[in-house]
Amino acid sequence: MTAMLQQCVCIFLVLVFASLTRGGGGRDDEVFTYDPELDMDAIQLITSKGYPAEAHYVNTSDGFILGLQRIPYGRNEKPPKQGRPVVFLQHGLLCASTNWLTNLRNESLGYILADAGFDVWLGNIQLITSKGYPAEAHYVNTSDGFILGLQRIPYGRNEKPPKQGRPVVFLQHGLLCASTNWLTNLRNESLGYILADAGFDVWLGNVRGNTYSKNHTYLKPDQNAFWAWSFDEMAAYDLPSMVNYVLKVSNQKKLSYVGHSQGTTMGFIAFSNNQQLAEKINLFVALAPVANVTNMESPIAYLSHFLPEIQFLLDILGIKEFLPNTELIDLIAKDICNKPNEYMFCKNIIFVLCGYDAKNLNQTRLPVYYTHCPAGTSVQDVLHWAQMVRAGNFQMYDYGAGGNLKKYNQDTPPLYSVDNMEVPVALYSGGEDWLADPTDVDDVTPRLKNVVRNLRLQDYDHLDFVWGMDAASRLYPDVLAMLKKYAV
Repeated sequence: MTAMLQQCVCIFLVLVFASLTRGGGGRDDEVFTYDPELDMDAIQLITSKGYPAEAHYVNTSDGFILGLQRIPYGRNEKPPKQGRPVVFLQHGLLCASTNWLTNLRNESLGYILADAGFDVWLGNIQLITSKGYPAEAHYVNTSDGFILGLQRIPYGRNEKPPKQGRPVVFLQHGLLCASTNWLTNLRNESLGYILADAGFDVWLGNVRGNTYSKNHTYLKPDQNAFWAWSFDEMAAYDLPSMVNYVLKVSNQKKLSYVGHSQGTTMGFIAFSNNQQLAEKINLFVALAPVANVTNMESPIAYLSHFLPEIQFLLDILGIKEFLPNTELIDLIAKDICNKPNEYMFCKNIIFVLCGYDAKNLNQTRLPVYYTHCPAGTSVQDVLHWAQMVRAGNFQMYDYGAGGNLKKYNQDTPPLYSVDNMEVPVALYSGGEDWLADPTDVDDVTPRLKNVVRNLRLQDYDHLDFVWGMDAASRLYPDVLAMLKKYAV
């Protein structure tokens, strides 16, 4: 990447983030204030107003799976000790259950009825899954107030509900992604479905700030404090909250954890520092494992050269959510994508930051990938990665000398160490990975006490582990064998 482009990327990054729209395109005299409700589903709308919310799924006799939402009682009320009268709200043509929720709180019939003493159910005539699998939506509160959305595939396609518990596997997505990463390939190529059909109770996690976890008990996405976190908080709050919830609901004592990219980073941190949590993990499968990033080749590494300037300007402008638009992506892509037939990959920030393998990606699935990714994160999270490249350390977020003293009681950020992690870990890395560079993976591997599998696919890049067309034949059988070996 040229020096001129490096400067352009950083300067343009600030200019792009200064606009909180998702793509622009309006007239110069139009003023648009981004409303976080634009990105919310029905459950998120309900909880954002302070109401309890439940998601339910119903199978029709002709095979459709319908999604329903419930507001069981009013705002700021306690769960009633006895049943309330039930009211069912059904939307009209071309609409959805959100029709009853999208006015102001005191103007929306769903909320009005809940506050008036009714048990409110919202009907949806929509297909929530086209693959024939059972699906559940769950919501988890972290101890610092975030509301995380989880999905569950409790058993396989066309199977009957099992009479006894199945071994649990928890899949955690990576940077800028969401739980849909495990589902957006074809049915026989997506790890989420493969594991469900193989006898596992599959749970899909989502970290704070992404499409499915953009709610908080008292903060709103338009507040800077909502975005004041990085993967430090994901490991300290999100992961323990999700794991504990999953084990409680599934009535199991342990689960297997499969992380990709930043999902592995969360695992390395949490399972090293939280022994109580580590004891609940029977196997840690690390796909494209990331801890040290000294040799990272992603464009994130180039941001490290301008960190003080970027952080200073972002603080002044009050920009906290990472919302890159197409102009920024195109600017970087022109320097990275030098083959006309591969430029389509660089229309998405995920491929720009993580790299792409045109030979091993089903190009007909690109519109599906683009619909779900990027799923969002904080600017602080992205800058944290750049900080680690610059420092050459696996460390906590650097708030500057003064901020570090206040946060950590020392003027430098504390270092993370994987040396204390005793959870069995299976490492799967790629020889062409921009983010999880093979040299960095080799550096961390000897410091792990309990490596039970270490497989490198020399031609794999960062995204092949979730979207590679041959992952189902070359990678997932090995992963499945390890999961079955350690399953409880």
